[in-house]
Amino acid sequence: MSLSCGLVGLPSCGKTTIFNAITAAGAASYDGSEMNRAIVNVPDPRIQPLVDMYDPQKVVPATLEVVDIPGLKAGSTAGEGRGTKLLGHIKDVDAILHVIRCFEDPSVAFEYDSIDPVRDVETVDLELIVADSQTLQNKIERLQKKSKTGDQEIIREKTDCEKVKAGLDDGVPARKQDLNAKELASIRECNLLSVKPILYIANIKSMADSTNDHVKALQAIADDEGSEMVAVCGRDEADISQLDPQDQEEFLQELGLDESSMQRLIRAAYTLLGLVNFFTTGSDEVRAWTCCEGDKAPIAAGKIHTDMEKGFIKMEVTCYDDLMELGTEAAVAKAGKQRLEGKGYEVQDGDIVVVRFSPPK
Repeated sequence: MSLSCGLVGLPSCGKTTIFNAITAAGAASYDGSEMNRAIVNVPDPRIQPLVDMYDPQKVVPATLEVVDIPGLKAGSTAGEGRGTKLLGHIKDVDAILHVIRCFEDPSVAFEYDSIDPVRDVETVDLELIVADSQTLQNKIERLQKKSKTGDQEIIREKTDCEKVKAGLDDGVPARKQDLNAKELASIRECNLLSVKPILYIANIKSMADSTNDHVKALQAIADDEGSEMVAVCGRDEADISQLDPQDQEEFLQELGLDESSMQRLIRAAYTLLGLVNFFTTGSDEVRAWTCCEGDKAPIAAGKIHTDMEKGFIKMEVTCYDDLMELGTEAAVAKAGKQRLEGKGYEVQDGDIVVVRFSPPK
């Protein structure tokens, strides 16, 4: 399972700079109709100690796909406009990274004459809402034709879609409509943008800006809707991403930072989406896998191979911390800390697993 995130924001908010900070892609800033896309490795400090222990032939970290679309202007989504086409690129992402400019600098051009995170969030939210309303209207029209047969499930699905569309038309994003499981199921195929979880990124000029009034205003928005917010010095960290790892560490220390924006953003995105990493280890390969918090052992095993989910028997589990403390798998087993778990076990962050399964015939 590869985490996928879509970057959105107003023109000149620093979105592509943030994209470069995350991906080291060195993409040029522009306001055209093309998008940037990159797949990057997810940093996990637990991988290197596992590599040192097992000396594998291959190391495979978890990955993150980042899609950066050009800036969205107010009104660009109406009437199947340019915004609608751009937003189509992030229909299938797991989460949206909304970049907000949170610094004052007249020398850096911006869409507006003032800096106002509340206005900027509402502007982009409205574009997502308009695109979603159009998508739902199309589905409602299809269901209207089918509902003439009197099928109660189709009628219920149409009613659910109409309810969500009414909320959108009142300016309420789908994620704020407290939709129940059946309502979410009715709109799932639409891949609505405004139902996706959002991570707000406050683009600041320096760490001195990290507690300014603009950042505080954005934090209040995030808190109000239960979202995450991360402040990032986009320009500095885009420069850092181009350096060698050793130089990156020194540069971060000079800026008074313990970790890069990529690490902070990914951790926040994992928290937002409720994701955990587990590992498979050996002399052939050390690999990180991603599943949802609360996933049972067979589902997690299915991330490794679908046959493991279908034929799941047991999962041998070693806690990463126990392995680091005791030094070897044999020592963990001798201490009675290596466990055999069944189908009801919920995989935990940092689990090192071996799946026992019966291959399908």
